[in-house]
Amino acid sequence: MSEKREPQEIDDEAGLYVISVASELSGLHPQTLRQYDRLGLVSPSRTEGRNRRYSLRDIASLRMVQRLVGEGINHAGIKRIIELEAAMANMAIEVAQLRIEVDALLNENPPKVLKGKKKSEVIVYEEEK
Repeated sequence: MSEKREPQEIDDEAGLYVISVASELSGLHPQTLRQYDRLGLVSPSRTEGRNRRYSLRDIASLRMVQRLVGEGINHAGIKRIIELEAAMANMAIEVAQLRIEVDALLNENPPKVLKGKKKSEVIVYEEEK
């Protein structure tokens, strides 16, 4: 009987695809992929022999770069957009971690509520016409 194996989860970061396959998957010429690598727009991993290996994330990035080029954004602008999006993602992670810490601290030390203090009512004033 054959041994049943669990399906493996695909790592978006794993460099699996050679440049010809990445070219087909992204719809871009291999020379364009090399140029984007030289410009630092998409940096695939490398084998010991220095051959490029593209991940699923790299291919998604290639498609995004091509979309931005199609919108008329130059390579320097695209590089800046990529940098800002990465910074924003890092900040979102940091905010989420801080939120978890704040929630834990609030659970350990709940804020003290003043007893006997009434909530103030809000009265809306409308001028007669």
